[in-house]
Amino acid sequence: MTGAPLALAGAARRAPGVTRRLSSAHAAVVRRSGGRIATRWFGSRVLVLETVGRISGLRRSAAVVYLPDGDDLVVVPANAGAPRPPAWWLNLRAAGEAVAVLGRERRRVRAVEAKGADRERLWRRFEAVTPVAHYERHARRELPVVVLRRTFA
Repeated sequence: MTGAPLALAGAARRAPGVTRRLSSAHAAVVRRSGGRIATRWFGSRVLVLETVGRISGLRRSAAVVYLPDGDDLVVVPANAGAPRPPAWWLNLRAAGEAVAVLGRERRRVRAVEAKGADRERLWRRFEAVTPVAHYERHARRELPVVVLRRTFA
């Protein structure tokens, strides 16, 4: 992949707040349109992930690229290749659960980090449709592969 998605990797390193603001604005467009607008990012599916700020306690929303895997949703906290993980991942990891918004559907989810062969399988799927491997090289950290499992609480 080339072009705009890869340009974000450089921007994320130079100005870390840029990707957070873009993600928040993207999430607002998806939410306000009821999932009719901006649900794709260069061909990849986008969901809105609502977390609770681990420091502020406020509700936060981020647009996140995902892949469906059965009834699960798979995300990779790449932060566009920044060395630091995205705030949504830090918040999700601290809380353990969030709300995934897909169109008009709101789904309570809990996060499970994929390991071993499962991580490799899901990573390969992500690599096929996103610049995630490029982001990992720029970030100089292994990116987690996170499975969002529906909860019925």
